Amino acid sequence: MKDIINKNRQRIRQIIKKFTGTQNEDLEQEVYIKTYLHLDKYREQNKFTQWISTITANICRDYLKSSYFRHQTNSTADDNTINSIKSRQNPEKELTNKERQKIILKEINALPKKMKEVIILYEFEDYSYEKISQILKVPQGTVKSRINNARKILKEKLSFLLAEDKD
Repeated sequence: MKDIINKNRQRIRQIIKKFTGTQNEDLEQEVYIKTYLHLDKYREQNKFTQWISTITANICRDYLKSSYFRHQTNSTADDNTINSIKSRQNPEKELTNKERQKIILKEINALPKKMKEVIILYEFEDYSYEKISQILKVPQGTVKSRINNARKILKEKLSFLLAEDKD
């Protein structure tokens, strides 16, 4: 099990961060426990990294559904940051890549759960429509539709960043 943890720790942490917006050691530990408990269910025909990534994504989805998570995310600090950036005189000169990334991730985290899942799996984890369809147990057309809808929402919410890029 130690070898599995060492080989997959970074990937698991990245998936958790992308889904929840934070490093969450409790979720990481839960992934390792579930992996250990269900190791006998792993089938050799699939890649182990995809299998453990699916476990991680499922744990994150369960966490995001929980009332604990919803209670923790009622903060407006990030909204204040975004509003102050939008109101600057020359935002393109002042907006750093790190700030841009924070804003983008915040907007991704604000997407409806189903859209957020597919965007993370497609854009960040580089899964195909087919693999996402298998992971989420939905038709490929549904995956494509959710990605398209999520992109539309993100384009609208992040239009002020796109305007900077054109200047």
